[in-house]
Amino acid sequence: MTTMHAHKFYDFNVHAAPECESTPEAMAETASGYGYAGIAITNHTPHPPRAPKTTDHAGTRIYSGIEIVAKNPTHLMQTIRKHRAKVCVLSVHGGNEKINRAAVESQDVDILLHPGEKLNQVLMRFASENRVAIEFDMGSIIKMRGSGRVRALAELGHNLKLARKYGAPMLLTSNAQSIYDLRAPREMIALASIFGMTTEEAIAALSTVPEEIIRRGSREWIMEGVEIVGRITPDEG
Repeated sequence: MTTMHAHKFYDFNVHAAPECESTPEAMAETASGYGYAGIAITNHTPHPPRAPKTTDHAGTRIYSGIEIVAKNPTHLMQTIRKHRAKVCVLSVHGGNEKINRAAVESQDVDILLHPGEKLNQVLMRFASENRVAIEFDMGSIIKMRGSGRVRALAELGHNLKLARKYGAPMLLTSNAQSIYDLRAPREMIALASIFGMTTEEAIAALSTVPEEIIRRGSREWIMEGVEIVGRITPDEG
């Protein structure tokens, strides 16, 4: 049984000022109280990410990110090129089948957010190969009621089965728009169990998957399985 104490937790879909009212620092302070090691501020385009790329507040690291909203795949690729070097976490707002496909086919995309029930075996295989994390938005379970909530749970369950089958990375998020939308890791794990995610899968979706995204964004990462472990300075050569 995987224990929670052995892991650091992250919420990599958080929205803050200037898009929303709460500041990144307020979000980080609340997240720190819940025990998160880090959050990513993934405001929708065109709200620019705040510099620097990473900062610390109240013991929680704030990673700069963006949620790209694109009109079509060509627009998506242009926007990815514009923002990739500026942010630590690059996410794509999905739901459209063509956008979903373009996102999971790109090695420059970290997360596909709000994919909807438009994912199939082909797209999930691409997500697995390119290590594009598939988001499971716990905010949708919390905020929706009635038939909308039933549809959201069915959608999450559908994507869970495909992600399991093809080994695609899974990411749990709050999609928080204010400090009141953030939830503690234990609550996120309990919510994920409603649509069938195991405790081990949920813990990984809050810890090891975000950590993989952080590694991919580091200067030491070259490609999957290849990482620079030391640099020779001119004096050492």
